[in-house]
Order: sequence, then C-alpha cells, then structure tokens
Amino acid sequence: MKISIVAVGQRQPGWADEATREFLSRLPPDFAVQLKEVRPEPRDGKPVERLQAAEAERLRAACPPGAAIVALDERGKDWNTMQLAGALQSWRDEAQAVAFVIGGPDGLDAGFKRSARLLLRLSSMTLPHALARVLLAEQIYRAWSVLSNHPYHRA
Repeated sequence: MKISIVAVGQRQPGWADEATREFLSRLPPDFAVQLKEVRPEPRDGKPVERLQAAEAERLRAACPPGAAIVALDERGKDWNTMQLAGALQSWRDEAQAVAFVIGGPDGLDAGFKRSARLLLRLSSMTLPHALARVLLAEQIYRAWSVLSNHPYHRA
C-alpha cells in the first residue's frame, strides 16, 4: 500500500519532525508512509485565493498519480480511529494509493477540496500545522496497529 502525507511547509520545529519520524518509522515496509513537503507560496500581499491556488498546484504535483486524496480540513468528517482503520483497510484491499494532504497557513484551495475523495478533520480545535502532522502520523500508526492486532491500540 502506498500512503503519502503531502504537506505545505518545509521547516517544522525539531520536536514535530522528530515525533512524525518516530511514528512513521514504526510502520512496516508494506505499510510505509512517505512524507512529502511542498514549498509554501510567499505571503507578500497576495490575495489568499492566489496563495491557495499556487499551493494547490504544488500539492497536486506531489500526490502520487491516481491516489485517493484525503484533504485535511476543519469542516471535514470527524472520524474515530476505527473508521480510519477501516478506510485504510479498504484502500489496501483495493490496492489504492492514498495521499493525506495538509494545506498551508491559509488552508486548502476550495477547488482542491472539491476534488478530494474525502475531507477529514483531525480535531474540532484549530491545530498548528506541525502538530497536525504529528497527530496524523500517530493516527495512521494507531490504525495500522488496529489492523495488525498490535497492542499499541487498546480500545
């Protein structure tokens, strides 16, 4: 199964990079997750829509061809870990690549969100982007542990 986390932003705090790497390194090779970072658009007075559109192009280019796009958005579906595990199982059974996409400081382009297979939120609270990466990596690892009957997840 090919899983990607595609995120705007190339410089995250050291603690966030370390925590994200830690969770992703725990996954076995057949469930490996690749983190792809894309350059944010310079915020030099451009309208938000132009910033989002430029970042959306970079995000699209970084997603594997044919991948199911899961856009992280505060208005997305509010899944629990078991629902995420079920979706990952379905995608794995279908040999469907999946890309979880995290936008920049201004969020994701409206057209990009409309084209996504799924809008998903990690929390009802606003999260810093660095923490969103850590939380997503941990939840992917937790979902894998559910599917593998690994003791990490204790429901």
